[in-house]
Amino acid sequence: MVVLNRIYTRTGDDGTTALGSGERRPKYDLRIAAYGTVDETNAALGVVRLYLSELPELDAMIGRIQNDLFDLGADLAVPEREGKAERLRVLSSQVERLERDIDQLNEALAPLTSFVLPGGKPAAAYLHVARTICRRAERAMVELGARPNETITPAAVQYVNRLSDFLFVAARTVNDGGARDVLWVPGQNR
Repeated sequence: MVVLNRIYTRTGDDGTTALGSGERRPKYDLRIAAYGTVDETNAALGVVRLYLSELPELDAMIGRIQNDLFDLGADLAVPEREGKAERLRVLSSQVERLERDIDQLNEALAPLTSFVLPGGKPAAAYLHVARTICRRAERAMVELGARPNETITPAAVQYVNRLSDFLFVAARTVNDGGARDVLWVPGQNR
C-alpha cells in the first residue's frame, strides 16, 4: 500500500525529481516526460468517465485502464538494472486484456468508410484527446528506449500502442456505435 503523509517535500525545488529507484533526474528528463504523459493520459480518462454513466461496462473498462496506467507509470519510474530486484512491470496479460476489450467493443461498430474526426458526443471527443496524449506518451517511451543505457519493457510499449487503439474504438462506441462519428471529407474546403 502507498502512504502519502506529506504532499510537498521541497526536494524538487532544485529542478530535479526522484525516480522510484531513488536516482534523481532533471524534471525535463525524457523518462520523467514519458511517465508524466502517461499520467496526463490518465487524467484525460478521468474526464471521460464523467460522461459514461449510461455505459457502465465501458466505464469499468476505463477504470481498469486507469489502474494499469499507474502500473505503467511505476514501470517507467524504475529503470531496469542488472542485479536489482524486479519492480512492478506491465505484463503481457494486461496487453491481452486490452486486446479482448478492443475486440469486444469493435464487434458492435459500424464499418468505417472514412477517417474519423475527433467529435460527436463529449465523451467521444475526450476519448480522442486521451488517444492523442497516449500517442505522445508512446513516442516518448520509444525514444527513451532507443537511448543508450535506457530500457523500456516491451509489454509497456505494447500496452500504450494498444491503448490508443482501444481509445479510438471506445470513442466510436460512445458515438452510438459509430453512427454519430464525424467523418473526414477529403478536400471539402477547397
